[in-house]
Amino acid sequence: MVQDKNPNRKLISENRRARFDYHIEDDLEAGIVLMGSEVKSLRTGQSNIAESYASVENGELWLTNAYIAPYNPAKTWGHEERRRRKLLVKNKELARLWSATQREGMTIVPLSMYFDDKGRVKLKIGIAKGKKLHDKRATEAERDWNRQKGRLLKQGY
Repeated sequence: MVQDKNPNRKLISENRRARFDYHIEDDLEAGIVLMGSEVKSLRTGQSNIAESYASVENGELWLTNAYIAPYNPAKTWGHEERRRRKLLVKNKELARLWSATQREGMTIVPLSMYFDDKGRVKLKIGIAKGKKLHDKRATEAERDWNRQKGRLLKQGY
């Protein structure tokens, strides 16, 4: 029996604004250290990573300002909504991220949060360089043109 889609794999949250505001140079998958109530809340899909960022501090990678809604049944032993969360990456990747942010002036931006095949929460992070205003305008113009082109092709012109 062939299983087409794994029931554990599920997108939790996506940062759509990241691709508009930044040139994504490279991306990688990182694990994230969570409390039990945070995982329960993520199973219901209540999170937001749009305003968050990651940084390398004291040899560790941290996710800052990511919102995970409180889980009501765990009121007593719940979690803070916007606490800093440790990200898990290999030492080689951590060194590469540190050099990109310190030497090259890049930013580490979370792109998406999801459950992997084994049901673990993963965070896809990107090494990015900020776009200037004219770059954003060009991206918007290209997106509008592609939308219009699709309409014209659909109408048969």
